Amino acid sequence: MASTAYSLYSIPQFSATSRRLPQNPRGNPKPVTTEPLTASQSPQPFKIRTLKLAKPLVLYAVSVSKDDILAQTQEDISNSHKISNGSLAILPEESTRRVFVQDPPWISSLFLSNNLFVRAREIERAKLRIRESNRNKYRLLKRRQVKAETEAWEKEVEEYRELHREMCEKKLAPNLPSVKKLFLGWFEPLRDAIEKEQKTQRTKKNRAAYSPYIDSLPADKMAVIVMHQMMGLMMMCGDDNKYVQVLQAALQIGTAIENEVRIHSFLEKTKQLQRQTNETLSQEDLSRDPVWLRKRIKWLIKKNRLVQVQKLLKNEEFEPWGQEIRAKLGCRLIELLTETAYVQPTINQSADSPPDIRPAFRHSIKITSKGFGKNFVRRYGVIECDPLVGAGPDTVKHTLIPYIPMLVPPKKWKGYNKGGYLFLPSYVMRTHGSRHQQVAVQNAPKKQMEQIYEALNTLGNTKWRVNKRILSVVESIWAGGGNIAGMVDRNGVPIPEIDSNDIEEVQSWKWHVRKAKKINRERHSLRCDTELKLSVARKLKDEEGFYYPHNLDFRGRAYPMHPYLNHLSSDLCRGILEFAEGRPLGKSGLCWLKIHLANLFAGGIEKLSYDARLAFVENHLDDIVDSANNPLTGSRWWLRAEDPFQCLAACINLSEALRSSSPHTVISHLPIHQDGSCNGLQHYAALGRNSMEAAAVNLVAGDKPADVYSEIALRVHGIIKEDSLKDPSSNPNALLAKLIIDQVDRKLVKQTVMTSVYGVTFIGAREQIKRRLEEKGLITDDRLLFRAACYAAKVTLSALGELFQDARGIMNWLGECAMVIASQNQPISWTTPLGLPVVQPYFKSKRHTIRTSLQMLSLKCYGDSIEVRKQRTAFPPNFVHSLDGSHMMLTAIACRDAGLHFAGVHDSFWTHACDVDQMNCILREKFVELYNVPILENLLESFQASYPALAFPPLPERGNFDMREVLKSPYFFN
Repeated sequence: MASTAYSLYSIPQFSATSRRLPQNPRGNPKPVTTEPLTASQSPQPFKIRTLKLAKPLVLYAVSVSKDDILAQTQEDISNSHKISNGSLAILPEESTRRVFVQDPPWISSLFLSNNLFVRAREIERAKLRIRESNRNKYRLLKRRQVKAETEAWEKEVEEYRELHREMCEKKLAPNLPSVKKLFLGWFEPLRDAIEKEQKTQRTKKNRAAYSPYIDSLPADKMAVIVMHQMMGLMMMCGDDNKYVQVLQAALQIGTAIENEVRIHSFLEKTKQLQRQTNETLSQEDLSRDPVWLRKRIKWLIKKNRLVQVQKLLKNEEFEPWGQEIRAKLGCRLIELLTETAYVQPTINQSADSPPDIRPAFRHSIKITSKGFGKNFVRRYGVIECDPLVGAGPDTVKHTLIPYIPMLVPPKKWKGYNKGGYLFLPSYVMRTHGSRHQQVAVQNAPKKQMEQIYEALNTLGNTKWRVNKRILSVVESIWAGGGNIAGMVDRNGVPIPEIDSNDIEEVQSWKWHVRKAKKINRERHSLRCDTELKLSVARKLKDEEGFYYPHNLDFRGRAYPMHPYLNHLSSDLCRGILEFAEGRPLGKSGLCWLKIHLANLFAGGIEKLSYDARLAFVENHLDDIVDSANNPLTGSRWWLRAEDPFQCLAACINLSEALRSSSPHTVISHLPIHQDGSCNGLQHYAALGRNSMEAAAVNLVAGDKPADVYSEIALRVHGIIKEDSLKDPSSNPNALLAKLIIDQVDRKLVKQTVMTSVYGVTFIGAREQIKRRLEEKGLITDDRLLFRAACYAAKVTLSALGELFQDARGIMNWLGECAMVIASQNQPISWTTPLGLPVVQPYFKSKRHTIRTSLQMLSLKCYGDSIEVRKQRTAFPPNFVHSLDGSHMMLTAIACRDAGLHFAGVHDSFWTHACDVDQMNCILREKFVELYNVPILENLLESFQASYPALAFPPLPERGNFDMREVLKSPYFFN
């Protein structure tokens, strides 16, 4: 039944829904009559006879159905008497409480309009409250981010101060992990030694070169940085090689000190100038006063006014220290650590004997022989640590990890060093000391770099979170010893022993010992790497979301600035990470989730048609649900996948959708990947416009994806089969061919084919194939394995050259152009389609010897002479890398404009399942747009304009492939 609006007149004396009636002299209520109203009458005030009310009349508007009114007021209505003339008689006070009068339509519309207005106002107020709540949340997160960047070392220092204070008060060492106990024991002596050194350098006449810099931080903070940096370096060494080179340690410690000084130079000053009081100083003088500046900056940071902080910091010019200062300061601090840090065994100590106290770190010189006949001898200094130091994977838990993912979106990039982290030093490009590249980027017009900055900002604004279910599974596996789902074994390989004196057996034993130690070193490094990744995941698992600031390598490829837990890393990291914002799957998204799961399972499934991949998933639904519900106690089907942790995440997401009554509405946080098909060859095919090569790498539509790796594997198998039938006496490769003919498959050649367009050498291809043959385990003799790998690499590179002749022609042309320029002692430089200037950083290094407090050090720096061969061989792959980086950034900007969440891993583009179709359209359009520009012609013109006196080879011949075919290719990225 339709709802009708009613006006309820309330009288305060009786109830919220009653009205006071006028009294006659006898105390009885007078009857009240009203003029009847009809719907046709024009709006007029509702007239009631004059009433003397103690309180004003209150009107309440309610909108209810007639059935509700009858049900709620049945008793009241039964006590009322209707009068035929339209009047309403009110019964005595005792018999009635409320009176309902049906309003004409004009009153109903009046109150309806009022209700809509009230509702709109309430909605607006709710929006304002939400915006204010979000602003407050952002301020809180930003404050936490500022503290994380500016107070990380200060927090560590305060912890050691507190522990030391507690130890002194209770006369008892606190119950701490072994690493923390070591740090606590070293902290006070090292701090005192640094304080003494600071005082000595202040009063010394002939001060050391590092003296102004050793006084730039408080001694306790400097001590903590030195301890943590040294233990971090030792942690990454193998169990049998607990040493680090002096040069590496000194530079890392010096750089860490410099970065901390850079952040806090305006906050922490040990020497304060005696100046007039702040009240008597002019504003200009105040801005120069470090005391005032420090207080002002502290107050602004506390108030979260970072823009004003940045303006003040513009006046604080910070000149980089340089390698020499970093090395000298680092060496002196390492020397102080070796003099003050000791360890003492806790067992096997006799009560009568003096305690066995040993230095924790020792400086020594190592000698290595290199070259043919071992005639080249190299001496270098190292810092060794005592076995009791035990710097292993557990040390990670107490290691300060820099450049942690951000809790708020990164600063937008606006210049070479303007963007990224709020206070940590951030640069738009990783130049690795290349002065030419740095100058080229700094001098590039801001307008030219706009798209580069936009793309990096887009990648940095993608919000991530930790997938807690996957992290829980990873933690369980790791606690159980690892060695599952691609995780490294937490136990080392036992070192073999020997009792024989036979020469051959001793030589074999030595070889097996070296191999076992090498495996243990590799495992140790992988264990530390895993602990670092898990340490970051544990810190971030309860955060609503976090962000990865991105910057570029010199070729224009984007990378997260945080080095450990990021989506460019291993399957472990990719499985742990997911988008913080979820979106409903939708019908297409459910299909793409299934295809994504099939791709992750791989094993050849990813090369089937989409329908076949969907059928594969449908045939394994029971396995998928079991994997999601019982990842470690069930059949563990997900462990058979090539990317097990990502596969498990997809199983969980898909099982949630299948359990739902409405699968299309299930929220998905999972990034769905669309990967290029041997993307380097795709770019070469687009440059050469060769139709056959374009079809081989899916630039042309097909019923199923073309697989260039399988095609090369077939060609390699054919060549090897022919060789195996030849006479071994006349063809030495015949025996090798018979040995490996049954081991040739797609996996054997895949890595070599993939890296061939990126300049892989014969040696690189040999090592790649050797590792694959080792994994198969059918050839146990190392010498025979080496010969087989050499033969297979030669055949693979030959087969690849036959299939992609035009690609090889373009590679050769690029190399020849590079040779022409490099012959003039000039580095190869070009500008990417997005406007990024690129300069290849391959220069001959020169040595600069300096004297430090520990030893003489030889610093390596770029010279003025270029490496001609490296400039030539590296140019083709670097140029293609700059093109795939441009394609990714163009796609990122377009996806942002379309409202999509986007993440990119070079030639792998990620978004939500529901948005894959739209992203697929965008990435194809941007690829076609990129190659609608005459890229090679523009490159040649730029070379000719820069070097008009040089003669460059003509452009290679190209085909007539229509790039618009890419728009119709379903497996171009898939």
